[in-house]
Amino acid sequence: MNTLFSHVTVVCMNAANTILEDAYVLVKGKEIAYVGPIRPQERADREVNGTGKVLMPGFVDAHTHLTMSLMRGYAGGHDLQTWLNDYIFPVEAKLDSRAVKAGTALALAEAISCGITSVSDMYYFCDDIIGEVVKSGISANIARGVTVFTEDFDPNTYQACVETRALAEQWHNYNDGQIRIDACVHGEYTSNPKLWTWMADFARKRGLQMHVHLSETKGEQEACIARHGMTPAAVFERYGLWDTPAIAAHCVWSTREDWEIFKRHGVTVVHNPASNMKLASGAAPVAEMLRSGVKVALGTDGMSSNDNHSMFEEMKLASLLSKVTNLNPMSLSDEAVLKMATASGAQAQGRHAGVVEVGAAADLILIDFTSPNLTPCHDVEANLIYAAHAGNVCMNMARGNIIYENGEYLTLDIEQIRREVARYAIPKLFR
Repeated sequence: MNTLFSHVTVVCMNAANTILEDAYVLVKGKEIAYVGPIRPQERADREVNGTGKVLMPGFVDAHTHLTMSLMRGYAGGHDLQTWLNDYIFPVEAKLDSRAVKAGTALALAEAISCGITSVSDMYYFCDDIIGEVVKSGISANIARGVTVFTEDFDPNTYQACVETRALAEQWHNYNDGQIRIDACVHGEYTSNPKLWTWMADFARKRGLQMHVHLSETKGEQEACIARHGMTPAAVFERYGLWDTPAIAAHCVWSTREDWEIFKRHGVTVVHNPASNMKLASGAAPVAEMLRSGVKVALGTDGMSSNDNHSMFEEMKLASLLSKVTNLNPMSLSDEAVLKMATASGAQAQGRHAGVVEVGAAADLILIDFTSPNLTPCHDVEANLIYAAHAGNVCMNMARGNIIYENGEYLTLDIEQIRREVARYAIPKLFR
């Protein structure tokens, strides 16, 4: 189906930061075929009048844990290690396939209504997660989070490694790239050199990207230095984990020396301000990273430590946190924040998306700027970061298909999802 957006304000997120008023965007199949001020001659199957609305790239949530929507609001008020070990890990031990599907579907419904068109997810039960993502219509980079706590494990038989191999064989580039599989090490503090060596070699041979947690807390950073005499970033460099394109979530306590490693290997840092603030992990110095040449994207982390999937909130928090920690209202430009949430995330995933330009994936969202909270509009970008919220999203188009419009889900049965969460998943985990 071809779709024409007409008379719309377009925030392109391209290199020139172009904003077009009263413009036209033509979508053919899965891609953007035309962007400009003149109505294209080609006839479309549907025309969407965008008067009073803003069209922009869909958000890319570059680090999340979809299934953890089931733990939203659970066990707040703790530091990361207490929260994980005493609360989250015991609940996760009760997960089964059915509960994972329910939690993933719930998270996807929220993400879609918030304008997200692609996610990078790290978890387990990955086949179940992929099944729900495929039905939803959005794109995803899926990483099987791998932990190992013994030196005598065999990666040829270790279940997490076996699953990683199977995922790559079955799902990588599935459905014309809707699903991509990333290699993964959960973190330095939850694994060992034998796993790092194996995973780095596996990623190189398979041509996979890498997804890791890195330097999230001060304790993690200091303990790694005590163990290895170097930071997690340096340890992972030594073992080859940066030899393929990689995303490193958090990096709150990373150093300037670490940033040189990131630049040398093209690692993208994924900033998760809400989660880092809630768990009191700290504030990642993203303005300084960007100025030093490090690539930075934006993520929500799990709903259990956020507690929502709103990239509007992440953008606002990222901007305000940078301003207050640097005592500088200009520490992060609005353009930089918007790119972290769109183009930079797509680039980190290895996708031609996150921009409104010819040839890019038609991952687009329409935002109603006639809403009271977006009126008046003196600056479109500022309104998107500081005034907009998920309720302003009136359309979500993923891969050229409209999957959400005016509050209606077109690929998901939201009532069935609610019933499954309430009747099965929550009793399974918490009763």
